[in-house]
Amino acid sequence: MSRYWPTLLLAGVLAGLGGYLYFVELPEQRTEVVTATQAKQILPFAEAQISAIKVRSHSGEVVLSQTPGQPWAITEPLHTDADQRQVQALLRALVTGKVTRLVETHPVSLTPFGLDHPSTVVTLTAGDRQETLSIGDAGPLSSTLYVLRASDESVLLTDLAPKDFLNKTLLSFRRKELLQFNQQETEQLRLTYPTTEMVLYAYEEKPKKKWRIRYPIEAEADRTEIQALLFRLEDLKALAIVDPGPERDKLAPTLTKPKVKVTLHAAGADHVVRLFQPDPTSGEAYAQTTPDGPIYKISPSAIKDLTRDLFALQDKRLLGVETGDIAMLSIKTRDEQYALIHDHNEWILEDQPTEKLRQDVADLLVSRIVTLPAEERVLKQAGPLAPYGLVAPVAEFVATGKDGRIAGRLALGNQVGGLVYAIGHRIPGVFQVRPDLLTQIPSRLALLAQGPGTPP
Repeated sequence: MSRYWPTLLLAGVLAGLGGYLYFVELPEQRTEVVTATQAKQILPFAEAQISAIKVRSHSGEVVLSQTPGQPWAITEPLHTDADQRQVQALLRALVTGKVTRLVETHPVSLTPFGLDHPSTVVTLTAGDRQETLSIGDAGPLSSTLYVLRASDESVLLTDLAPKDFLNKTLLSFRRKELLQFNQQETEQLRLTYPTTEMVLYAYEEKPKKKWRIRYPIEAEADRTEIQALLFRLEDLKALAIVDPGPERDKLAPTLTKPKVKVTLHAAGADHVVRLFQPDPTSGEAYAQTTPDGPIYKISPSAIKDLTRDLFALQDKRLLGVETGDIAMLSIKTRDEQYALIHDHNEWILEDQPTEKLRQDVADLLVSRIVTLPAEERVLKQAGPLAPYGLVAPVAEFVATGKDGRIAGRLALGNQVGGLVYAIGHRIPGVFQVRPDLLTQIPSRLALLAQGPGTPP
């Protein structure tokens, strides 16, 4: 038994050393790490605990507050919605910002750091705790700032960026988006101009929601154009805000006839904005969302972006029929003529029904014909077609529906200035389209599985 004592003794020593490391040394190291991390933090509390912010600068004082579960709001010098991104950017900068060096505690003079007259003073409230940070001059390195922390009267060199704190005004923290809505919940759009009006509505059709024009005509709408219009409305922002007061009283009488009034119905509520440009030569434009509310100064380009004619909003695909509704598609050029039959989700040649076609080539051809859009409008109504080469077209496509009737037609004529004249079934008139389709029509042999390659 005595021969095992050294081993037992060594095991006991190791166990004691392990206990010391676990219960004494490691906790001390963890405490040191936590203490070092806390020493590098500018704020003593987390972002989620902050319920109020006061920002004082040379332009005045702004007070923001947040009720749990609600967005940030401005409470002083007026009650209004806050720009959530601006508030979050300020908080994120302070919460993630680090102290790179403790410069001085209880400083004798604040002048060397630009803290005798700080550019910005931020006071944050978290429950019953409060911290005030005074922002001074830029540090010796780029993107650094001197900060005076009130709780311990320390001058800190931080990695805070000047752009996050300097030149902040009431407008910086105000919500500048004129409309707040969800595109997916938008059901109707009404555009009212001085001499006309257009009404559009959304309807569900898989895989994506589609739009139709209800007035002044019943027609499919250009989904891409409508989405672009909605994005512009979402992005409509104020460059300046004129609140009720003498300045607004002077400006309001000049805003009598809007260039465009947009009424957007989403999630059971109407969102209205009127855009004005009383003097186009001044380069100034304004908007109102309520008759008695603030007047917003906006970019004049916003009026142009939201002014659309009927043609721009229409579905400009000229053939006028969807692929799934085509039973037969006739293709006729000056070199080739054939008809494709759609049978059990496959395309076959009308006069060679037993021959196997390259379905990828046929699908691509049909897709190009169905989706070809008008680029420019030449004539609003169909007139003499000879000047455009449309009496004897270079290429002609006729789609027959499942009921045996003609459902769509597209004809391509002369090419001028990089575009080709065209007429279609969907929209009356003469148009110009891109000429690519003329070089993308495969020959009969290219459609056959044993044929040579297809055109680019």
